[in-house]
Amino acid sequence: MNIKERTEKVIALLAREYPAAKIALNFSNPMELLVATILSAQSTDVTVNKVTPLIFNKYKNINGYAQADLKELEQEIYSTGFYHNKAKNIIAAAQLLVKKYHGRIPATMEEILELPGVARKTGNIVLFNAYGVIAGIPVDTHVRRLSQRLGLTKNNDPEKIEQDLMKLVPQQLWGKFSYLLIDHGRKICDAKKPKCPACVLNKLCPSYKKFFPIR
Repeated sequence: MNIKERTEKVIALLAREYPAAKIALNFSNPMELLVATILSAQSTDVTVNKVTPLIFNKYKNINGYAQADLKELEQEIYSTGFYHNKAKNIIAAAQLLVKKYHGRIPATMEEILELPGVARKTGNIVLFNAYGVIAGIPVDTHVRRLSQRLGLTKNNDPEKIEQDLMKLVPQQLWGKFSYLLIDHGRKICDAKKPKCPACVLNKLCPSYKKFFPIR
């Protein structure tokens, strides 16, 4: 079995295990999704979802974020960590959206990467979940860890991992694939104590013997 065939089997097993896999961040429009995704860097979705109801209610549109007071926004998002840079990027991104994109989140990767605080992971998440645009595969800590353990990449840089995965995963599944890995990472493939004996992928995973050498 070559690596592409193994990847297809991994996807099939995970899709059966997590049929409802989807983004865990709460949002109701593209700007809310952009803000939530920026806040999720080095934080948890649970923490972000506790913070966003307040700011979504206060800053009701892109203009609201563009006119936000930096110090106030910093305090409102403090618990998500790196609050100064996140607040600065959210305001700057909103101001650019108002100035250049008529108050609308752009729907291409090239354009969305112009926004402060937006790299490919954030761009992929927003494009897929807001517009259904499949431009790549978001690589977060779960996706990186599982891709490496499954032998789908030897790289550590997120953009190089994304390129490796895009060669193996059918394009129509790029958006869904990351959420399958994220759900599996949270439930089974823990960073410190993976539950390999209970894993549906253990027969396909080259890391099984590493974590459980005696079977």
